[in-house]
Amino acid sequence: MAPDETLPAGSPGGATPGPDHEQAFDREPRFAAARLKERLYATITMIAVVIGLAGSEHISAPGAAATVLTTAVGLWLAALVADQQAHRVVHGRLATGHELRRMLSISSPLLLSAVGPLVLIASAALGVMEVDTALLVSAGVSIAGLFTWGWYGGIRMGGGTGLALLAGILDAAIGTAVALVKAAAGH
Repeated sequence: MAPDETLPAGSPGGATPGPDHEQAFDREPRFAAARLKERLYATITMIAVVIGLAGSEHISAPGAAATVLTTAVGLWLAALVADQQAHRVVHGRLATGHELRRMLSISSPLLLSAVGPLVLIASAALGVMEVDTALLVSAGVSIAGLFTWGWYGGIRMGGGTGLALLAGILDAAIGTAVALVKAAAGH
């Protein structure tokens, strides 16, 4: 069983549904880790998308917004299909109720990855900046987000400020490198 999966409700070792159970998964470390993993994956993917868009000729604000939005929705739908298929294979049934809500909650950061770029693209549509500038600023903000998560992880591990800064720099650099490779490959 993968670290981000739970046993079906009512199975040996599985959670028993109850009034507190519906909100309990948001306090469990595996759930938080699974959501953060999706958020980081979506951030790296969105960096690749906005860098690719910024490098293309004649990109309009509506075209950039449509690409960002369809990327986020496509990632989210792909995650849901994969989660549901994996659940069917492992458990012999569709995920429903609590399991389905958990899947939806874990995958929701994939949709949230579009918010920052869309806000900046909207500012470009309003004439505040050029579209390519908005896209590059979006990439920069996302890279800063990767740094922040890496730094916070370093702090949580107890490595001190220096190691936390190094972790942040490494996470931002690795995420940026992966995004540049994806952008160069046309993903």
